[in-house]
Amino acid sequence: MVGRIGATGLLVFALAACSGGGQAAAPSAPAAPPASDQSPAAAESAITTPPLARPKAGSDVRGVLSRLTTEEKVGQLFMPVLYGTAADTVSGENQTRYGAQTPAKVIAKYKLGGVILFPANVKSTAQVVKLTNDLQAASPKVPLIIGTDQENGLVSRMSALMTDLPSADRIGASGDLGYSRAVARATGTELKALGVNMDFAPVADVNINPKNPVIGKRAFGDDPRKVARMVGAAVKGFGDSGIASSAKHFPGHGDTATDSHTGLPVIKHTRAQWERLDAPPFQAAIDAGVDAVMSAHIVMPKLDSSSDPATLSKKILTGLLRDELGFKGVISTDALNMDGVRKKYDDGEVAVRAVLAGADLLLMPYDLKKAHTAVVAAVKSGRISKERLDASVTRLLTLRQKRGFLTEAPRVSAERAATVLRSAKHRRLAQGPAR
Repeated sequence: MVGRIGATGLLVFALAACSGGGQAAAPSAPAAPPASDQSPAAAESAITTPPLARPKAGSDVRGVLSRLTTEEKVGQLFMPVLYGTAADTVSGENQTRYGAQTPAKVIAKYKLGGVILFPANVKSTAQVVKLTNDLQAASPKVPLIIGTDQENGLVSRMSALMTDLPSADRIGASGDLGYSRAVARATGTELKALGVNMDFAPVADVNINPKNPVIGKRAFGDDPRKVARMVGAAVKGFGDSGIASSAKHFPGHGDTATDSHTGLPVIKHTRAQWERLDAPPFQAAIDAGVDAVMSAHIVMPKLDSSSDPATLSKKILTGLLRDELGFKGVISTDALNMDGVRKKYDDGEVAVRAVLAGADLLLMPYDLKKAHTAVVAAVKSGRISKERLDASVTRLLTLRQKRGFLTEAPRVSAERAATVLRSAKHRRLAQGPAR
């Protein structure tokens, strides 16, 4: 990811979860509290305190869906970045971009389904715990999906607080599938302790182009079969921790020398090449039960001749990912503020076309108001059918149900988080696989 500085001095990020070319600099933040070396079992357990009050009636997915208005359903599709280190932080950036001053008010205004966190949202363990608890409190009808990009290595949004675990290329070089699973489990456990319930990881791209400016060390390697095994193990590790994972960037961002933040990469793989080089890690992720798959802002003309990026391609997202690979979970876009997806259409049309292509989660639209308004209008006009909207919301609710927060968002505790973040067990894990 590449960061920019907004007018108020807060970081405005060019990418949410995925094709980040470099780690945005985190603000100066105090180190996490020294971790206790005691009670490792407790440290690995769920970090919860009494949940927020939620409606009891209709506690299944269908019941929750039935209580939502059209505007609330549309809001469930969006996951922007909000500005501030507290839910009540008054920010000119929020006001300018979203028409509401605080993160809590933005959530209430758009009935958001999710929020993504970046280093500018992070100061300390206690602060992040309070932030995620208070963000959940601002969404009384449906708990938020709170995501981040914690790949470890180059893209590590919570690095100020979390264990410095190895990057994917180091894990891949070890050849140890158990190590891949253990690192993902530790990453998810620390995120869950902070109140983050979704990680946009692992990277499922195969690093087959040495000139690739955005993948590189973020991938497990350059051998599709070995990468597939590592990705499958990582997905299982995230599942062990209890948080959702997202394999990225479909249909494969590994063979390009163009940065999709600033341009639109074209990958000329034939269908046979795609099946051999790009598909195996995504199939492995699906087979391992991955919760979400993130699209890439790339053109693969042999898979779709329209010249639209995969994020806006029904042939790729619905035809290939859903119908052929059999993926039933959430399809997330890569960040919609990246130039790669904004070349042909305005921000409202990009959001509508992403939904029509098969996307369920619309990540970081450049203009949230325009995107939200356009999707609502498309549903009301029938361009996006109500059945299509309900299908996406159902998948997003099912993800919550699978991960245990469909109707009740667990409140996390700073005291208990301190026993997990940078624990002795995780510090040992960071040193490499046990021999």
